[in-house]
Amino acid sequence: MKLFHGSTEIVESPKLLETQRFLDFGNGFYTTTNQNQAERWAVVKQNRMPNQAKAVVSIYRLSKTVFSGKLFNIKEFTKADEHWLDFVFQNRKGTLTHHFDIVLGPVANDTLYATLTLYEAGVLTKAETIKRLKVHKLFDQISFNTEKALSQVIFLDSYEVL
Repeated sequence: MKLFHGSTEIVESPKLLETQRFLDFGNGFYTTTNQNQAERWAVVKQNRMPNQAKAVVSIYRLSKTVFSGKLFNIKEFTKADEHWLDFVFQNRKGTLTHHFDIVLGPVANDTLYATLTLYEAGVLTKAETIKRLKVHKLFDQISFNTEKALSQVIFLDSYEVL
């Protein structure tokens, strides 16, 4: 399976970095199977940089056998439902420590972040938030949260988004 990672640099050797912000699936190295999504994310990161940063997509290979068997502790969300929302919300607040090697599931597009922000602020109920999520197309994200899991991600190539 091919995975993509959007950044401002080529990431030949992915690493788990301690981060100051709280992410959907916790601290990890995030990838997607959607190349366009990775390109958009690379451009978003590029626009956040004050200098002449590049928008770069790194491409990886991951054996599908990683998801079969018992070698890795994997959490998979097949849709944006109440369980996904609770998991994402707790990770974003920094109130959840999980021990999954890999987490897979939907990622909100840019318009969805506004919905999640309204939920976090208490403006929307959980039911209202889930209802709003169902009308949007959600892309996927795969988070590698341990070195053991990340060692399975093999760099293939990269390219600059123009």
